[in-house]
Amino acid sequence: MFKVLDSAVPVACWSCSIGHNDSTLFCPHCSKIQPPPGGDYFSVFSLEPKLNLDMPALEHEFHRLSRKLHPDRFARAEENEKEWSLADTALLNDAYRTLKDPLRRTEYLLKLLGAEIGDGHESKEEKSVRVPVDLLEEVFELNMQLEEMRAARATGEAYPELQVSLEQAKRKFDALQQSVDQELRDEWTAWDAGDAGARASSQKRMVALLDRRRYLSNLVRDVTETLGA
Repeated sequence: MFKVLDSAVPVACWSCSIGHNDSTLFCPHCSKIQPPPGGDYFSVFSLEPKLNLDMPALEHEFHRLSRKLHPDRFARAEENEKEWSLADTALLNDAYRTLKDPLRRTEYLLKLLGAEIGDGHESKEEKSVRVPVDLLEEVFELNMQLEEMRAARATGEAYPELQVSLEQAKRKFDALQQSVDQELRDEWTAWDAGDAGARASSQKRMVALLDRRRYLSNLVRDVTETLGA
């Protein structure tokens, strides 16, 4: 179950004392700014937790709220309102940066659901064996070529064939990343439309896809840095 949105509880507005949902930035009754709300980044924009978002609508709401929260609007306000305008603006910016980026949005939602994603959840032993099985041979060969290229660069030697081989490898891994991105988009649709069982299965697949994409991204980065050295 999605736990974070359900945790929102009614709170009394500090100004009018009328209860409202604690995920809102402004009181719906008196329109006064509120302290940084609880809940999650989706609730900041009054959105249901989904992976396929209406991006123009998200951008429009971001700019609308940014204007309402601008510190200039609170130049003559109470000190607490001035502080909240800054804190709420920081929260809004963080939420927008996360939700507008497809990969960050996916990771964020999965983490809200309890998934463990990223290097922070891996031991050194686990990191050393995270090479996707289907890429083991290619990655081994690639690492050897990268070491050769670095050694060649250090001595000032030129290896045009090695350069070409690494450029080809980069193009291949770029294409594999694009393939993962398409699979992730398919899973977004499956998760958004699925019931609890379907979402659980989709969640596992997305965690695996994000892990694969992270590994491919690191490979592309290593090749790019070595070629550009």
